Amino acid sequence: MSADRHAHEAEQEGRRLALGVVFEADFGQRTAPRALERRLDDEGTPAAAAAHARTIVEAVVAHRDTIDAQITRAAPQYPVTQLARIDRALLRCALGELLHCPTTPTRVAIAEWVELARTYSGEPARRLLNGVLGRVASEAVGRGRELSASDNGNEGGGEDRRTGGSTA
Repeated sequence: MSADRHAHEAEQEGRRLALGVVFEADFGQRTAPRALERRLDDEGTPAAAAAHARTIVEAVVAHRDTIDAQITRAAPQYPVTQLARIDRALLRCALGELLHCPTTPTRVAIAEWVELARTYSGEPARRLLNGVLGRVASEAVGRGRELSASDNGNEGGGEDRRTGGSTA
C-alpha cells in the first residue's frame, strides 16, 4: 500500500473515531478527551489515526462556542441545540477539522465529512454539512483569510485551500 493511501486511511479512521467520541460526549457521561483516550486504549488504534482524532477532538473542545456560532450563522434555520446529536457531532467535527487542522486541504475535509454525514445520518445531513462547510470556507476566503498555511505540505501542484468549497 502506498504511503499516501495509508495516510488517507489513517485520517479517515481518525475522523470516524473523533465523530464517535464527540457524539458520545454529547450524552454527558464523559468528556470527549476522556472518551477518546478510553477508546484509544481499548481499540489499539494506529498512531496516525489516533493523532488525527486527537487533533479534531481538541479543536472541537477548544473552539466549540465559535464552531457553534458559525453553524448558527451558516444555517440559522437549524439551531445547534435542536439538531440531532449525530448531526451536531458531524458539524462540530467537520468544522473543527476545516478550521483548525491546517494540514487537511479544504476540499478534502468537506468531501470526507459530507460522505461521513451520508453514511451516519443520511441525505438531509449530507446536504446540511455540504452547505455549512461550503459557506464557512467561502466566508473565510471572502475575508481574505486562508484556512491554513499556504503551504499545506504538498510540493508543487498542491491544492490551495482557498479553492475549497462545495464538492458534493
